[in-house]
Amino acid sequence: MLPCINWLQPFLALLSSTLLTRGHNCPSSCLCPDHHTVDCQGQGLTSLPSPIPLDVRRLLLSDNWIPWIPSDFLVLYSDLVYLDLRNNSLSVLEPGTLSTSSRLVFLDLGSNNLTEIQSGTFVESRSLIKLRLGNNPYLSLVEEDAFLGLTSLRELELERNGLQGLDVGVLEPLTSLRVVRLEGNPWVCNCHFAKLFVWLTENCHKLPMGMEGLQCSLPMDGSLMSLSLLSEASFRECRGYLSLTDILIVIFSGISVSVVAIIASFFLASMVHCFQRLGKAGQAEEEEGND
Repeated sequence: MLPCINWLQPFLALLSSTLLTRGHNCPSSCLCPDHHTVDCQGQGLTSLPSPIPLDVRRLLLSDNWIPWIPSDFLVLYSDLVYLDLRNNSLSVLEPGTLSTSSRLVFLDLGSNNLTEIQSGTFVESRSLIKLRLGNNPYLSLVEEDAFLGLTSLRELELERNGLQGLDVGVLEPLTSLRVVRLEGNPWVCNCHFAKLFVWLTENCHKLPMGMEGLQCSLPMDGSLMSLSLLSEASFRECRGYLSLTDILIVIFSGISVSVVAIIASFFLASMVHCFQRLGKAGQAEEEEGND
């Protein structure tokens, strides 16, 4: 009997450790009011706490000094639905960091030091309903496919960042969007802004503060103007404006047409040359027959 007990001890220890990790073990300096919530708010953390229960559903990490999230951080936490990382020191979101957060519903990355949102950052976050990215003063770039795959997203916050422009392709795929906050950015009313202005006009009901709550600086003198005072006619000079993508398409199309024209000319010249040779050969044979 004793040998059997000795043999079972490692197994029981492993099982006990697993059970503790799955909801009964709380990281130091954190509170766990229930088996599915880990509250580490305002603890001066400079890295992610450990160990975090595998079945955590609500992870509260706001008001700390966390500078980055490992790209594989969410792999083990498949039950996580609520993640609050507000007011930390995040500057970069590594590609793939959120690619396994298929159940995540709420994500707060506001009040950090993010500089850009890369394409495909949220590609697998199909359940995400609310995304907070506001109050990142250095956030100046959101790539066109940054929010691709967020088919359930209803609320998007991008207020008080460093955005001077935003590709309208960022917002168009968000078919479930009900609220978008864009106020407090240093928008520039140039030709690049024209398409976004049209989208905002058509979707002004999604802006909590309306068009009145958005301002942009005029390219001529930098003076601020409320978007409510502008119209599509304000951008009439941009109708012939071509973006870099448009210019590249035009250049490529021109090169393609030129190549096709050269090939066609060469083919026609070869055909003419062949017919001329055939004509001369036929004439020579006719003259030999006459002789």
